[in-house]
Amino acid sequence: MADEKETIKNVRDKYRLFLHEDQAAAAGTIQWRHGDPPSYESVNKLFEQGRTKVWPEGSIEETVQNAIKSWEMELSHKTRIKDFRTINPEKFKLFVNGRDGLSAEETLKVGSYNALLKSSMPDEFKYYNADEETFESSHNAFKSAFPRGFAWEVINVYTGPPVVTYKFRHWGFFEGPFKGHAPTGQMVQFYGLGILKVDESLRAEDVEVYFDPTELFGELLKGPTISESNVEHH
Repeated sequence: MADEKETIKNVRDKYRLFLHEDQAAAAGTIQWRHGDPPSYESVNKLFEQGRTKVWPEGSIEETVQNAIKSWEMELSHKTRIKDFRTINPEKFKLFVNGRDGLSAEETLKVGSYNALLKSSMPDEFKYYNADEETFESSHNAFKSAFPRGFAWEVINVYTGPPVVTYKFRHWGFFEGPFKGHAPTGQMVQFYGLGILKVDESLRAEDVEVYFDPTELFGELLKGPTISESNVEHH
């Protein structure tokens, strides 16, 4: 779910490993979802303005932060697992809030938002129904809500490789409509914990993520419902 909001433009990205290498050396062999490598210029600006930690270059915190940003970039923008450089595709599993794990192919198919926001609650109580969303519709919904992007940072790293445990923060400004709710203009943020098992090449094998989705949706559903009566007609 990390760092949504990109435009398609070739620039070197200092937070996402391999992106500039993929742009320069493998643009003709990698299948990008939107045809070209992405640019994170907008969300990088949001990240730099709003982060609470500036980690020293080469620190374990910076390494973990950039590795997860890189994995999210590949998940959002590459269409073939064989083009991924941040995971071990044979062993990769994503576990969210204790649910059954998703393989690399399953995670790529549904997309990061649907993988992270799937719920076992009855449909009538779901504020977001991942089973009814596609990869594209889920990304479009959050791009609409957060026009400047949805930034992500590491708050703390408790243990280092091969099993990395960390705390993270996700934030953005609710400045566009979300699922029929008008924007409030306010910052939306939530915190979570992650456990990342990596191999000797620091590729992800198991990713466990724990967070409370109500921290996110409680803010997104605060906006008044957009109805025909309050839409201007020209």
